[in-house]
Amino acid sequence: MTIKLIRGALEGYQPTLVEQEAARRAAVALVLREDRGQPEVLLIHRADKDGDPWSGHMAFPGGRVDPDDQSLDHAARRETLEEVGVPLDGARTLGRIDDLQGRNAGQPNSMVISAFVYQLTEPPGDLVLQESEVQHAFYFPLWELANPDRHVRRAFHQTGDWEFPGIMVGDSDRHVVWGLTYRFIEVFYAAVARPFPSNWSDGPGNSSVFGG
Repeated sequence: MTIKLIRGALEGYQPTLVEQEAARRAAVALVLREDRGQPEVLLIHRADKDGDPWSGHMAFPGGRVDPDDQSLDHAARRETLEEVGVPLDGARTLGRIDDLQGRNAGQPNSMVISAFVYQLTEPPGDLVLQESEVQHAFYFPLWELANPDRHVRRAFHQTGDWEFPGIMVGDSDRHVVWGLTYRFIEVFYAAVARPFPSNWSDGPGNSSVFGG
C-alpha cells in the first residue's frame, strides 16, 4: 500500500454519511506520513479521564465539533493541532471515509463521528501532547494494521465478558486498537480496496454500542 494508491482510491470513493442534525458531532483525522516510501498513520493513546467514553483508548486524533468550527474538516484539523501539535493546514486532504455512530445510534443523544484522511507533505516535527487529553502518540506502519499476527480478541473493561476484536500496536495490555477506531480502520481498508482480516461481525450484538 502506497500513498499514491491511497490517494487514487479515495478520489473515487463515495463515503456513506450520516445526516442527523440532532446528533452530537465529532471528527477524527487519519494523518499519514511516508517513512522510507511506506505510509504510517498517527495513533494516540487517550488520557485516563473521568466522563470520557474513550478514556484510555487507542484512537486517531480528534474530538467533538465546537460551535466555532467552520466545518467537520476544520474540527478534525483543530483537534489534531490541539492534541498532538501537528498542523494540518499544509497537509494534503486525501479524502473522507464513512461516518460512524457511537453509543445509542439513531437516538437524539447519539454521536456521529466523521473521519478525514490527510497526508503530511513536509517532514513532521516532534509531537507535542496535550497531556490532559493524550498520554502517548506515535506513528505506526499502516500495512501492519492488517497483519493477522497483530489481531486479537479480548474483553475490555467496558465490555464485561464480551470479547471484541482488536489490533496490538504496542504494549499488549494498553496499546490495543478496538471499538470505533478499529471500525474506522475496517472502513479505510474497504475504501482503498485492500484485504483486511476483519472478524468484527463475529462479535456479540451491535458493534456500535461501545466506543473505541
